[in-house]
Amino acid sequence: MRQIVLDTETTGLEPGQDHRIIEIGCVELVNRRATGRTFHRYLDPERAIDEGALAVHGISRANLDGQPRFADIAAELLEFIADAELVIHNAAFDVAFLDAELARLPGEARQVGGLCRVLDTLALARELHPGQRNSLDALCKRYQVDNSDRSLHGALLDARILADVYLAMTGGQSALALSVGSEAAALQQQGGPIRVAARTAPLPVFAADAEELAAHEAMLAVIAKASGGCLWLSTPSAGAAVTQAAAV
Repeated sequence: MRQIVLDTETTGLEPGQDHRIIEIGCVELVNRRATGRTFHRYLDPERAIDEGALAVHGISRANLDGQPRFADIAAELLEFIADAELVIHNAAFDVAFLDAELARLPGEARQVGGLCRVLDTLALARELHPGQRNSLDALCKRYQVDNSDRSLHGALLDARILADVYLAMTGGQSALALSVGSEAAALQQQGGPIRVAARTAPLPVFAADAEELAAHEAMLAVIAKASGGCLWLSTPSAGAAVTQAAAV
C-alpha cells in the first residue's frame, strides 16, 4: 500500500480569495514504512503573503523570489502522488488549495479527489479522541512524537511529523506485524497467513521444594476446614495432609 503524507503552506486562509500555495512537502510510505522518498518545493505565489500566515510559517515574499510557480512543478507533483492515498491533517484545507491551483492550469480540469484517495488524520483523531484537542502539536504530545524542531510550520517538516503521528495513531495490528519482519507485514497487508518461527529451546520447569509443598498443603487444609471440602483435592498426599490438618 502506497501512501503520501502531504502538507502545504499558503499565503492566507482562503483559496477563494486568490490565496496561493507557497510550499508543498510530501513523504512517501509503502506498507507503513517510510521509503526515504520525498517531494519538496517552495513556490512563487505571484502575490503578497498575509501577515497572519507569515507569523505561522515565517516564509516571506522575498524568500520566494526566483522559486518556480505551481504550474512549473504540477506535472512532477501529480506523478509523485499518482495512485497513492494522501494522508493530510485537516485535508479539506490543503485539498481546497491544491484544487484551486489545478483549476488554474490549462487543459482538462482536474481535482485531487479524482486523482487520489484522501485520508484526513484530523477526522480520524476526532473519532479516536472525541472532545479533545487534536491539532498536530496536541497529537505529538499524546503519542510522544518529537516535534521540538517545530517552532514554525514548514511543509516538509510537518509532513514528516504527521507521518510519525499517523503511524502511531493507527499502529494496532499493523505495528505488531512489522515486529515480525517485512515479509510478515506484507502478508498481513495481503490478508495471507503470518508464519512465526516456533521456539526451539525447551521451557524451564521449576518444581516446588518440600517446604513449599508443605505450605501449600497446609493452606488446602485451611480452605477445606472453612468450606467443608475442596473439590480439587484429588491426590492421596494432598487428601491425607488435609485430613490430618482438619482434625487438629
